[in-house]
Amino acid sequence: MHTSTYGRTVKSKRQRPLYALDLCAALALTAVYLGFARLTAADDGQPAYTGPFWLGCLIAAAVGLPIAVRRRWPVAVLVTVLAALTTASLLDIPREPFAAAGLAAYLVALAEPTRRSVPALATTLPVACGGVYLGEAVITPAEDVRGAVGVTGLVLLVIGGAWGAGFTVRGRRAGAVREERRRSEQALAEERLRIARELHDIVSHNLSLIAVRAGVAGHVAEADPQEARAALKVIEETSRSALAEMRRTLGVLRTEGAPLGPAPGLGRLDSLADEANRAGVDVDLTVRVAKTLAEGTQLTVYRIVQESLTNAVRHAAPTRCRVTVEADEREIRIHITDEGPPSASGRPLRELPGGHGLLGIRERVMMYGGSFEAGPRPEGGFAVSVRLPTEGNQRP
Repeated sequence: MHTSTYGRTVKSKRQRPLYALDLCAALALTAVYLGFARLTAADDGQPAYTGPFWLGCLIAAAVGLPIAVRRRWPVAVLVTVLAALTTASLLDIPREPFAAAGLAAYLVALAEPTRRSVPALATTLPVACGGVYLGEAVITPAEDVRGAVGVTGLVLLVIGGAWGAGFTVRGRRAGAVREERRRSEQALAEERLRIARELHDIVSHNLSLIAVRAGVAGHVAEADPQEARAALKVIEETSRSALAEMRRTLGVLRTEGAPLGPAPGLGRLDSLADEANRAGVDVDLTVRVAKTLAEGTQLTVYRIVQESLTNAVRHAAPTRCRVTVEADEREIRIHITDEGPPSASGRPLRELPGGHGLLGIRERVMMYGGSFEAGPRPEGGFAVSVRLPTEGNQRP
């Protein structure tokens, strides 16, 4: 309720200048029609109004003053103005092509739905044109048929053109609203996908390490208690790290502006390598970066390496893995290769790992306009190769 009231207040403040302009137009039209009501036939050679002045004042007020409130009651204002102008035409008052009706018709097309504005136009045009033609060619002929038709056509052009302008503006505004809604929905979908991708990477990586170390602890619990305690220590540390990362990621779902911890970047690659080493993957890490990368780019590199090492732990441990991250002024190159499990010698090449890991890497790479390749190596093992453009070379 509070939000709705606030929205109406803001809208009212924005429209105050428009209401002021409408009031000025209403007063100007009223004054013009008061002047028409006081004209004599000799002033312009056209038939003039000869009725009582009070009636001319009433008609002038009915023509002009409703324009001041056309934004509140568009259809009612159009009906009132149209009735007044038709009466004025039959009494030979107007000397202009129904400007007040045009202003009213514009707001009807702009503010009213099509199911109401189209019937309103279909009623307005014949009534206005009929009144003008009767006044010009039948009741007090001032023009021949051709002249009367010309004046009628001018009135038709003014009212129809004003309605068409309002309808066009309404369509453009509706299109802008739809486009804004589409962009908001797309941004929301992208944010949800980003969060889902982050959560997948965190959970998949850390649970894989926990599962491996838990298996080790269970296997050597009796034979080597010290090794079992070391494995349990790794499980504890990995669990704490996973919880910290999940809190940071889920923080984006809370109140806007909530403080978040720093996103993992290139400085955390050593920790990834150490975790993989403890899970049975001997990692040879090489990082050569010519310049500091943006935080978002560093996070992307980190997640790509993390997911690749997770796959190595899950599908190839114990094994050896080489990770190379290089960046120059133009692009970032990431290569991760593992030798496969020792028992894979002489067996068919292993298939692509299942799940969403490689799909997540592909989505991250596509977001930056880079290239991605992944697959088994002919000599055994698995390889992931990624190329990302640097910030200044990314596709718009």
